[in-house]
Amino acid sequence: MVEKKVREPGLFQSLIPIILLIALLALNVILFGDDTLSGANQIVLILAATVAALIAISLGHDWLDLRKGIVKSIGSAMPSILILLLIGSLAGTWLLSGVVPALIYYGLKIINPTIFLFAAVIVSALVSVATGSSWSTIATIGIALLGIGNALGFNEGLVAGAIISGAYFGDKMSPLSDTTNLAPAMAGTDIFTHIRYMLYTTGPSFSIAVIIFLIWGFTIDFGDSAANVENVLTAIDSSFNITPWLFLVPALLITIIILKVPPLPALLAGTLLGVVFALIFQPDIVRQVAGTDESFWVAAYVGSLKAMFGEIGIQTNQPEINELLSTGGMAGMLNTIWLILTAMVFGGVMESSGMLHRISMAIISRAKSTFGLVSATAGTCLFFNTTASDQYMAIVIPGRMFAKVYRERRLKPELLSRTLEDSATVTSVLIPWNTCGATQSGVLGVATWAYLPYCFFNIISPFMTVIFAWLNIKIRRYGKDEKIGELDN
Repeated sequence: MVEKKVREPGLFQSLIPIILLIALLALNVILFGDDTLSGANQIVLILAATVAALIAISLGHDWLDLRKGIVKSIGSAMPSILILLLIGSLAGTWLLSGVVPALIYYGLKIINPTIFLFAAVIVSALVSVATGSSWSTIATIGIALLGIGNALGFNEGLVAGAIISGAYFGDKMSPLSDTTNLAPAMAGTDIFTHIRYMLYTTGPSFSIAVIIFLIWGFTIDFGDSAANVENVLTAIDSSFNITPWLFLVPALLITIIILKVPPLPALLAGTLLGVVFALIFQPDIVRQVAGTDESFWVAAYVGSLKAMFGEIGIQTNQPEINELLSTGGMAGMLNTIWLILTAMVFGGVMESSGMLHRISMAIISRAKSTFGLVSATAGTCLFFNTTASDQYMAIVIPGRMFAKVYRERRLKPELLSRTLEDSATVTSVLIPWNTCGATQSGVLGVATWAYLPYCFFNIISPFMTVIFAWLNIKIRRYGKDEKIGELDN
């Protein structure tokens, strides 16, 4: 049997699926508006993957090999999908227990509206540094902050941008973060050298973002927000048993995460803690959600499960407040999971067919100077976030691709690891079909396109790393007599 020869894809051939994807996604935004995640974007990703597969087969690739690539790509996203499901259940039990309403209640009493955006960035950053997880931060404190912002009359995209800016700063700078450990591992340096070196670009990026949010708060006319806040406080107070004891739930979850318990068991623990506190502090709410006249323990079982798997809403005497007190549970995450799966199909075909590699090599070949190399690295990370739809792939693949090039040009590995984080980690949440963008949009209930313009830290970071390279600021090189380290990965 004659073995079929596989030809390398050309640059134009490799770009065809991406051009088609971008064109159809733009059309979806025009025609479907904020409802693109309900199915339109998923179908477009499948269509683009189909075109990529047809091109790959025309080049001699076997369908079974492409399918293996798809399965491998989906497999890499399975931890994110499982985490997403548990985040949905955690949101349900934290509403049932009164944890989220309590955070909103006390937040409205404490936070001055003028500095709310500033406070949202700082609080999100502190929690994320402590936990090392932007996902956990946004799914817990982030949801409460969004509720506070809505009650104060802020644009929800603006509030989400502040939360995400803070959460991704903390994720990027925390030694507990998986991406903060992954980037130096790919580049060949240690984590603490990596974190210290990141401060040069991350510090200015975060400072600019914080200043923007602080100034923005002073420009807003809050008008009738005081009356709206009072309505929210009254509605929450009349429906829930609000007590500071409820803060034990997020405090215990943060402690569990700091103790380096893996994300899945940590989120499950947070979900079950929500159930326990719901039974103790909100028995009437549990019975209301259960919708049964059976014994309390039957209602407790039914209500707890409903909060974890399905859509629940707490009815108050203020109809306009009820939207704040609703969640979709695990079922509410299914559209997002559908989006992630189809994005992984597209990324799997593009990766296994060699098209992503072909485009990346074209970028590297044009990077002649240090500025060009750093720009090419940042652009490649953004490219993989867009096409492979996963921030880990956007760190790992460019990290391996560029590590040797950086050493050949006598550039220290921390420059590469910093660039990977400045461009891959923070931009992942800006892509609607990326695992991060899809997750945060689903968790917060805010379309990616709605919060993207306000994620100032995430937008500024890749530009900052490129500007530093252009101005030759803090670009570490090996000395003439200094031995170039070997790559560990």
